[in-house]
Amino acid sequence: MEPLCNTHVKLLAFDLLSLTPSPPSTKYPHFFYRKGRPVSRSETLGIVTSTELKPGRFLKFTVDDGTGCVPCILWLNQLSSPYFSRRNPSDVQLIADAAATHSSVVQLGLTVRVRGRITDFRGTMQITVCDVVLERDPNAEILHWLDCVNLARNRYDVLSSCK
Repeated sequence: MEPLCNTHVKLLAFDLLSLTPSPPSTKYPHFFYRKGRPVSRSETLGIVTSTELKPGRFLKFTVDDGTGCVPCILWLNQLSSPYFSRRNPSDVQLIADAAATHSSVVQLGLTVRVRGRITDFRGTMQITVCDVVLERDPNAEILHWLDCVNLARNRYDVLSSCK
């Protein structure tokens, strides 16, 4: 298994939005590629610039980190979705409560850290949200930028050249 496959890779928006989707016939069918390496999960940080709430269904929002805008979707339909019907009801309730808590954090103008699975919906890259955290530190955004640049130069790109 590739080292970046199931890790939340810290990426800036321009890098995230330039990932290449994998063809369905490849070894990693639900992954995206960054310089030839499969990536499935990401972490980004920025300011919430738009929100669209469909109660009981989903919360769509956009995070702007200064290099671009990342579309995000947080599903709120755990209690009515057939996907969760085979799971333990108490587990589903916990997941639904966590999603409701995360959705309350997302407000226009706030700085948030978003982690989730990278997905493609109608040709548009997005993050299907696992968790959202409100960032209170005014330096969080620049520190995230520095982390992204440092990891890209010293880890992610090094892995790409070691194939």
